[in-house]
Amino acid sequence: MASEKHFKYIVLGGGVSGGYAAREFAKQGVQPGELAIISKEAVAPYERPALSKAYLFPQNPARLPGFHVCVGSGGERLLPEWYSQKGIELILSTEIVKADLASKTLTSAAGAIFTYEILLIATGSSVIKLSDFGTQGADSNNILYLREVDDADKLYGAIQAKKGGKAVVVGGGYIGLELSAVLKMNNLDVTMVFPEPWCMPRLFTADIAAFYESYYTNKGVKIVKGTVAVGFDADANGDVTSVKLKDGSVLEADIVVVGVGGRPLTTLFKGQVAEEKGGIKTDASFETSVPGVYAVGDVATFPMKIYNDVRRVEHVDHSRKSAEQAVKVRKSHFCISKQLMLSDSIFVLMASELSLHLLFQALKGKESGEAVPEYDYLPYFYSRSFDLSWQFYGDNVGEAVLFGDSDPSSAKPKFGSYWIKDGKVVGAFLEGGSADENGAIAKVARAQPAVANVEELKKEGLLFASKI
Repeated sequence: MASEKHFKYIVLGGGVSGGYAAREFAKQGVQPGELAIISKEAVAPYERPALSKAYLFPQNPARLPGFHVCVGSGGERLLPEWYSQKGIELILSTEIVKADLASKTLTSAAGAIFTYEILLIATGSSVIKLSDFGTQGADSNNILYLREVDDADKLYGAIQAKKGGKAVVVGGGYIGLELSAVLKMNNLDVTMVFPEPWCMPRLFTADIAAFYESYYTNKGVKIVKGTVAVGFDADANGDVTSVKLKDGSVLEADIVVVGVGGRPLTTLFKGQVAEEKGGIKTDASFETSVPGVYAVGDVATFPMKIYNDVRRVEHVDHSRKSAEQAVKVRKSHFCISKQLMLSDSIFVLMASELSLHLLFQALKGKESGEAVPEYDYLPYFYSRSFDLSWQFYGDNVGEAVLFGDSDPSSAKPKFGSYWIKDGKVVGAFLEGGSADENGAIAKVARAQPAVANVEELKKEGLLFASKI
């Protein structure tokens, strides 16, 4: 008979969201044995952005336990023993293959059964593979992807085995740009291939992209635009030797790294929850259409208050914050709706398992009408490669206004862009900014100040942001 374990709370997914949810549960006074984190990975939650940066550095590469959550946001590093100390069960190397939300049951590949009262879906995304499209030769050795630490280990091993060799990066987005840089830092001969007219087209304008493409070219990265990989050749050992492109050209390759996007991992819940825009639809509390089931991070399509819209966001910042928000709201609702009632000015305890901390929160909320603040997320993206570092806040819609020094040959280039829609700044980008300057553009994107004169804005540049 299959083993069965019951928890009050289960977080399904051991990525960034899972780790930050665990920390918030601990802050809110979760009791030992109430919470489990189920992850198919073999390690405790870690800061995933390190994998495409410091993990692959040629000198002093980052390694676990150095970047377990929550160091990415300046918080405490949650080592595996932290979970034990808090009474949180960390169930690793466990893939859930079936989820029955009606019976509140999860089943693992090994046949283990887990039941819950509250479920937090934090399954994240999976990489899109070229083999998904039947691309010829896509299963050859050394055609690699990057999502988990095991993937990073394979890539690091290939880099060491093919020192001085040729690397082809398929894709010109986040992963393509960051990995092209780190591969070049490892002294490989790097070519980046993508079908769009410029790199990072979902965020960059042509002018912004021109800077990065020139900078990368100056660093020795070759860029091939407007075509895609349609096949791969391999030697007798099955190791990739070349990449065939749609335009008919062929690129020699010892390593191929593919970064063409991801898909939110929602398959387990198909037909059981409402979906929208490719994700699981939630309310402002990240609760799905099924009461007691929450979705956070990459999989959640949620109300974005600042734009009066619903969106799905794939970024570590949202993964952290949405997980924390869902836990805060869930605990608040639990306190107010299930644990207290007001009768003749006397609060009557309705749930004996309340911690004193939660009781105080609920009493305070009842007395003052306070509630967990609504999730008011400002989109935020960032990247670091070579000696470059950029940040973006807000929405990249409307007219883009470039300012500053965007000469890729400058010793320390610093430039940015504002996006103007309906006479207001709705988005801001900055390369090479200080912490204060990045904070200033974030304030601009949040405040959405009016712009009377675009030419003056271009001249003022960062000065405009400093006035907000």
